[in-house]
Amino acid sequence: MCGIGAFLDFHNHSQPVSHQQLESEIDNGLDFIKHRGPDARGKWVNADGRVGLGHIRLSIVDPSPSGNQPFHDSRGDIHAVVNGELYDHERYREQLASEFDFKGNSDCEIVIALYKHYGASFLSHLRGEFALVLWDAKRELFFAARDRYGIKSLYYTLVNNRLLVATEMKSFLAFGWKPEWCIRSLRSLSWQHGSNTFFKGVYNIRPGHYLLSQSFGPLEQTEYWDCEFPDKRTLEPRSEEEIILGLRKHLLEAVKLRLRADVPAGVYLSGGLDSTAVAGMVSHLMKNGERLGNNPDGLKSQLHCFTVQFDRGSGYDESDVAERTATWLGANCHLVPVDEAVLAAGFEDTIWFSESPLPDLCGVGKLALAEAVHKEGIKVVLTGEGADEHFGGYSYLRLDALAEPDLSWPAAQFPESERLQMHEKLYRQVDSSGSVGRVESAERMLNGSFYGQEMAYFNFLPFASWTDLYASVPPHTALAESFSGSTRDRMMNKWHLLHTSEYISIKTFLSTFILRNAGDNVDMVHQVESRPPFLDHRVTEYANQIPPSLKMSVDPVSKTFRDKHILREAVKPFIPDEIYSRPKRSYAAPVRYPKDGPLCQLFNQLVTEENVKKLGFVDWGKAKDNLHKAFEGSDDMAFRFTLTLAQFVVLMQRFGVATCCPGPNALS
Repeated sequence: MCGIGAFLDFHNHSQPVSHQQLESEIDNGLDFIKHRGPDARGKWVNADGRVGLGHIRLSIVDPSPSGNQPFHDSRGDIHAVVNGELYDHERYREQLASEFDFKGNSDCEIVIALYKHYGASFLSHLRGEFALVLWDAKRELFFAARDRYGIKSLYYTLVNNRLLVATEMKSFLAFGWKPEWCIRSLRSLSWQHGSNTFFKGVYNIRPGHYLLSQSFGPLEQTEYWDCEFPDKRTLEPRSEEEIILGLRKHLLEAVKLRLRADVPAGVYLSGGLDSTAVAGMVSHLMKNGERLGNNPDGLKSQLHCFTVQFDRGSGYDESDVAERTATWLGANCHLVPVDEAVLAAGFEDTIWFSESPLPDLCGVGKLALAEAVHKEGIKVVLTGEGADEHFGGYSYLRLDALAEPDLSWPAAQFPESERLQMHEKLYRQVDSSGSVGRVESAERMLNGSFYGQEMAYFNFLPFASWTDLYASVPPHTALAESFSGSTRDRMMNKWHLLHTSEYISIKTFLSTFILRNAGDNVDMVHQVESRPPFLDHRVTEYANQIPPSLKMSVDPVSKTFRDKHILREAVKPFIPDEIYSRPKRSYAAPVRYPKDGPLCQLFNQLVTEENVKKLGFVDWGKAKDNLHKAFEGSDDMAFRFTLTLAQFVVLMQRFGVATCCPGPNALS
């Protein structure tokens, strides 16, 4: 787990370029993300100064100097920097030993070996979470890629005719980048999906994609992997028990792979099914002789779990459930108190490091959790992210589960009139948007996905009226058009609507918010590598073939839902009965706080008329009203609006973003 930076200069300089200056720029860029890699730092610039790579290292596998980066092949033709964890490296080392001279035992060293063996197709052989940049000098090929789910972040931009690539956008500041708000992206909400960010000219390398430039030519972003779901009209031939056993096998394998490290490891534990399942499988594997991290004691070692403890009376604290789970597992449960003062103290750092505004304070809780892990001397944690998106874990997927019959699983069928009646009743309960802002063509492109409609308008900013001029693309349309034509065709004609909504969730909320604001970017502030086994692509490819009715099951008699049914059955041997039967609870932070408390004081310092006008694109009157309601009226939605705005203010201050104003410049 590390941080990377790179540049590709499209300008062929007639005069020699100072290597010292170029290396200094790389160094300065790495300084912005030095929290990610305290163990080693490396940089490389090619002979003509047109390509540069930088790397900072958090040593997890092979902490010796032989694992330091950049990596180079023996002929000096291929150079690479890699951030992440690759779990199949031993197998590929053995397979490619006769072709490649490995210098050490680092998992990431296999990247160059696989590239030389498979070419650009090497990405399909990587199992794990990663972001990487590779330069092939012979072919003049610049190659940057990101893992299938975007667990690792990777951004790019152009500054002074140079392509810049980095783990975090803040690194670009070292190269003379002047950040500006992208009002079109903000108004269309396209920064929440696809390649766009809220900064003008700055882009994501999308999950499951690579960015390529051949011979210093145009940039091209290409997909190498995507989620796929079965044809909704095809009968599932397997029995439920067969599916359960297959899922259990894949999950145990994914967890087992993620136990491997040359440093201490632990688990994040909440009161929910997902993290409990991970902790339970870790405990099961340890009892069967598997080693967790570098602990030499095997069976004798104790599992260390780390749990956020919000205020007991907030309605959001699950620490008592987590403690009971840890006792049942025989694990050591470290409770990490996260009160309002802790949330206020960590607020600004969370948004600065995550670079992803989220209308919830859960990311600040994760920051405190990572700090506690670091203080215990642990460098690796296993986490539960990704289960909700693949096993029907969100309540807002219920409408889409009922929207059409599941023809693949006849055992779940009940009279069509009852299904329609349940759907209509649920729709009246949960539909909050009515017809305002909805675009019928976009709805058709997404096959009427209720989740797609909700995600399209996931906005917590009170925009100034002048920004309406730059809102020509409705958010619903922007979301639908962010998917390829072939994907939209599968949504409309092949996939069950539950699977369509799972796909949208994976491509939006998971990659943009959960994995940034409450994932790797926050964990790495305290040098903690988080590993989510539910996002192992072998697990997800298996999960995506499971019939919708076995994920979000419906009892036709009681008219009740059971979220993550198949996952509950698969992990039942590893979890307490309390968790097996417990309804879904999302990890979230409280939203009600007293006036004049630490958060109220902080937000009053951030959400001021001066700061809001410096942003330029927010209506101060609405912002002021939300700030008042958030603390004086205990208005949950007003709090989320205020929280989001405060995060954008912090980004403006720390990045030094210019005021966004109407005019020709806003169009670019």
